[in-house]
Amino acid sequence: MFVTRWMRHLGFPRWRAVKLFPTASLERIEQAVAASESRHAGQIRVVVEPALDTHALFHGQTAQGRAVEVFSALRVWDTPDNSGVLIYLLLADRDVEILADRGIHASVGQAAWEAICREMEADFRAGRFEAGILAGVSRVSALLVRFFPRSGDCTNALPNRPLIL
Repeated sequence: MFVTRWMRHLGFPRWRAVKLFPTASLERIEQAVAASESRHAGQIRVVVEPALDTHALFHGQTAQGRAVEVFSALRVWDTPDNSGVLIYLLLADRDVEILADRGIHASVGQAAWEAICREMEADFRAGRFEAGILAGVSRVSALLVRFFPRSGDCTNALPNRPLIL
């Protein structure tokens, strides 16, 4: 498994991620995030990472560990209502992690995030990458509408455009 994982990551250059998520696809995901955020007080950030670097692989970094790093580096936790949600996709592992700020996570719970991740991963295994992310945004949005309904003027604290690292 160790060698197989290394080969998957070393064989997944950034251009493959760009091919899976061309400009039109990124625009549709961006529009879905913007539409979602017009319905609730949460902030959604979508990040796609093709593969881990050799340092991370050597140290056995997991998708969850990397998602925590990205969550911090992109300051998803730094939203006015502690309502940031990161949807992180590590393509080489076809692994999805959803991390939510403490304000949301306390209300929603880990089981709900895990269910969304597994559904998205099923789409990715079937080669439906854009559809998987759109479905994930929709499911996250439904939880945010339920637990963090929009009230008054909400600031867009995070970019809506997906980021390919």
